[in-house]
Amino acid sequence: MIKVLITGGAGFIGSSLADKLLQQGNYYVVSVDNLLTGNILKVSSHPSCKFIKCDVNNYNDISAIMTSFQFDYVFHYAAVVGVKRTIENPIMVLEDLDGIKNILSLSKNTGVKRVFFSSSSEVYGEPVELPQHEETTPLNSRLPYAVVKNVGEAFCRSYEKEFGLSFTIFRFFNTYGPKQSTDFVISKFISAALKNDPITIYGTGSQTRTFCYIEDNTDCVLKILERNHEVNDVINIGNDLNYTILQLAQLIVGLTNSKSKIDFVSPLKEGDMTRRQPDASKMKAILNRELISLDDGIQRILKSEMMFL
Repeated sequence: MIKVLITGGAGFIGSSLADKLLQQGNYYVVSVDNLLTGNILKVSSHPSCKFIKCDVNNYNDISAIMTSFQFDYVFHYAAVVGVKRTIENPIMVLEDLDGIKNILSLSKNTGVKRVFFSSSSEVYGEPVELPQHEETTPLNSRLPYAVVKNVGEAFCRSYEKEFGLSFTIFRFFNTYGPKQSTDFVISKFISAALKNDPITIYGTGSQTRTFCYIEDNTDCVLKILERNHEVNDVINIGNDLNYTILQLAQLIVGLTNSKSKIDFVSPLKEGDMTRRQPDASKMKAILNRELISLDDGIQRILKSEMMFL
């Protein structure tokens, strides 16, 4: 069995990746999470999956686990997430640098073959070009969350250069799916629509986003792992079709046959970028198929029994 550690394993993307790996039949997955924003109900009950409550920012916590299991691969997904949460807790966000250093140092010392680091589209800040390409778009955001992700990328490159520890950096763009909490835009809008509650939009709703269904995310990550794609490199993981936030709200109201009204409130003071769109050419080449449409993805959520864990 291939032994894999997923930090942030009780989160939406981490637990979905664990599910994907466990479906393959040749992985043993250890998920760790401090449950600050994660939910134990998202963790698989599969016999080849073990959950351990752990704070990766605490060296003693994570070192005991990594020394004991001697993992083949590590997916470092643990982080303080959510625009509002990260803006309101900047010191907590910066403490995630300790977790990044702990994971890389312990991976280097315990024979890990490759570390997969979850960076973010936030590192790009306000776009200077669209679509946002991994190699040509400058990383210009000054928000603490984006700074931590940018520094984390630098740590990955430095550990590879000095110690030969292989890495892959995922710059995740908006990802959505059945197990996502209602802290995030699509699940928040769907939850409100199903209750016929008002859907709140910051500003005019003209800000654009792209939305990547979780299956596209995990399928691509699995292929990157198993086929040795993007070794010591960075890749955008996201859909490249643009929607305004107003269009998203209107689509969800229509698909749910909701009576919800759309309420416009004052824009966020910071953190709500006007535009965001990945260059998804690397991802599309790896998947070698069409990405799941927003309409299809929302329909899948509505049919799911695991909605908004």
